[in-house]
Amino acid sequence: MAGISVSLEGANIQLSFQKDDQATAVVMDARAARALVRAVGQLLTAIDEPDDGELPEDLSDEEIAMLDVTSSAIEVGTDEQGQAVVALQAGALPPFQLRLTDEEARHVATSLSEILNAPRDVRASHGGH
Repeated sequence: MAGISVSLEGANIQLSFQKDDQATAVVMDARAARALVRAVGQLLTAIDEPDDGELPEDLSDEEIAMLDVTSSAIEVGTDEQGQAVVALQAGALPPFQLRLTDEEARHVATSLSEILNAPRDVRASHGGH
């Protein structure tokens, strides 16, 4: 089962992904997160399908490997089947792509939007959650 969570890591946004027993997370600043929100929003507008399900429970901090985004840009598009894809580089890893279901893409877009719309002092006070 796959899952996504979005949270604050200090003044940055942590985007965590899990597929089966593998998990990873990337940390991005507000500018990169806004670019991701816009791109995912455009994808959702293009596919325009209804939401259809629940996400699995979030992982604990111990189960997630933390990496900072090191890409100069975060690319968002679709694969051959029309599924949302986010391409970026994190830490010392080579560039990679994350394929998201419609539900996961909606969750990321909504969560990032909520975080970015919150006042910075509120965002900073919830950094560890």
